[in-house]
Formats: sequence, structure tokens, C-alpha cells
Amino acid sequence: MEIESLAKTNGEWLRGSGPEADIVISSRIRLARNLAAFPFPNRASNYQKTEIESLLRGKIQDLELDNKLEYLSLSSLSTLDRLFLVERQLISRELAGTEGPRGVALGPLETLSLMVNEEDHLRLQVMRSGFALTEAWQIINQVDDFLEKKVTYAFCEEFGYLTACPTNVGTGMRASVMLHLPALEFTKQLDKVFRALQRINLTHRGLYGEGSRFSGHFFQISNQVTLGKSEVAILGEIQSVIPQIIQYERQAREAWKSENSKVLQDRISRAYGTLRFATMMTSDETMELLSYVRLGIHLKMIEEVDIHTVNELFIQTQPAHLQKLLGANLDGEERNAARANFLRSRLRNSSDSNN
Repeated sequence: MEIESLAKTNGEWLRGSGPEADIVISSRIRLARNLAAFPFPNRASNYQKTEIESLLRGKIQDLELDNKLEYLSLSSLSTLDRLFLVERQLISRELAGTEGPRGVALGPLETLSLMVNEEDHLRLQVMRSGFALTEAWQIINQVDDFLEKKVTYAFCEEFGYLTACPTNVGTGMRASVMLHLPALEFTKQLDKVFRALQRINLTHRGLYGEGSRFSGHFFQISNQVTLGKSEVAILGEIQSVIPQIIQYERQAREAWKSENSKVLQDRISRAYGTLRFATMMTSDETMELLSYVRLGIHLKMIEEVDIHTVNELFIQTQPAHLQKLLGANLDGEERNAARANFLRSRLRNSSDSNN
């Protein structure tokens, strides 16, 4: 699998056609697993990590799936290629930044990814478009069950699956939903929502998970507790809360549109105009403006561009994606100019096809 070929396609989770896709970008489930016969990666020698990678790579290749996974050794990838995979949400920033034997196995639709020698020996991840946690759980549970028949996981009857970080002990599961919440942020209701989440042991993070900055009005909502709860219970908690947040966001959008229609229309039009004609654009500014255009599409306040194009641009204008698409290594100023040029071209083509 070549990174350049990935740059020209988009993962299934970005198609923007899943349940509640106007607000829910994607649903993700991640499982942390370790092999009983080896120390955790932060305690393992490079020789042991090589053994772990070799063992897990072989078992992953034996997975009975409709489409075989392709394995990428991160040790052989450039810094830019690793950043590309992070932007694509196929690997974590931790896996990209660590040293030693490590890799990731990817499915053709980028729904399934298996990270080897991250914080834990194995991190399984499934992503689906829209609000589709149950579907994601069914896929990842099947893969996990197959692997558990082939290797011996570190497991304790009292605590559950043992992990490098104590907060993951138990089910080892993190279930998360990525939401687009521009209206709740504009109406200053987000803090109230986030405080309510904390009271029920849910948390919010930025676009790229723990420690990442908030950008483009995108927020990940996920569970904090994995110990003492079943996978079904964790899923149930999130699935009961997300519809309420979706409802709040929709109500805030409609109120914003009805009470401040001219202000909202101006903000959306200015965002589109800047994206369409600017000659320098940073990543953060692009995310912010695309967010308003995305909102305008779903509120039927802009017709010049379609949602598929906007969803693609969120990813394609990130630093590594942009450089891969253009086939050039660019410094910050060069990227800003290239990003603006790329946006002008894509939006012009989208506008022409919609007219």
C-alpha cells in the first residue's frame, strides 16, 4: 500500500452519509490489548518489540475478512508519511512519534486499522460514517474474538484486560463520536453540555483525540471509565447521550437561523468567499471557514458547493495531505499559498458542477 494512493481517495468514515451525518461526522471504537508473554511496550526491548510485531503481523494476516488488510511498517515511513496517517485518523500521534519496531494494518475502506506497539501491543480501531457505534462494535468485536483465539491476551479475572495505562484496564474500550457543533459553540452552550458529560463519566476531546486542540467546531465525545462496566453498558451510556446533544445542536441551529438569519448568512457567505478567493490560508483558518460552509449546506443557505467536497477538504487541506497531493515538501508559507490555491481550484470545480 502506497501513501500516495491513499491521498487520492477518502476513507468510508468521511463519506458523510451515515446516520445523523449533518452533525455526527463519525463513530469510532478502539480496543487496547496486550500479549501475556511480553512486557508492555514502554518496558519492552527493541528485540521484544520486534518479536511482538512479527507475531501480531502474522496473526493479522490470517484474519478471515472479506478484504485482506495491508501492513505498513512505520519504521520505514518518513515523518511526512506518518503525519499523513495521523491526519487520516488511521494511527495515533503516539504511534507516529515513538521509536522502534511498530506498524499498522489497514483495510481498503479504512474502516479497520490495527496498530502494533503503540502504548499497548495492539490497538484495534473501527471507524464508521455517522452515528453508527453498534455497527462499529459488531465489526471490532468479531476481529478481536478471532485474534483472541490465536494469541493469549494479558487478562485478569478480577480486573479484565490489562493495559499499559490504568485508565484503560477492564474492557480496554474507548467508544467515541465526532460531532460538528458550531451552533452550540456560537450560542455559548458548550460549557454547559461538557459539564453535564463529566458528571456521567464522559469526556470531550479535539479532532485528533486526547491532548489535541479544538478546531473547526469538531469535538469527540467518549467514555472515560473502562473498569467495572461491560462493553454493552459503555455503548449504552454514549448512545443515550449523543441524541440529546444532536437535538440541542439542531435547536441551536434553527434558533440562530430564525433569530439572526442575516448575521448567519453573512458569516457563511464570508467563509465561502474567503475560501474561494484568498491567496494564503492556514490550516486553522481553513477548518474554521469550512465549518461554517458545512453548516450553511445543511441549513440550505448555500448551494455553490456540496457536502462531499467540503468533507474531503477538511482532510485534504491538512499539512501532510496537501503535500502528498501536490507531490512536494513545503514550508509553512509555501503550504499556506498552496492550500489557498488548492481550495480555489476545488471550490471552483464544485461550483461549476453544481450549476
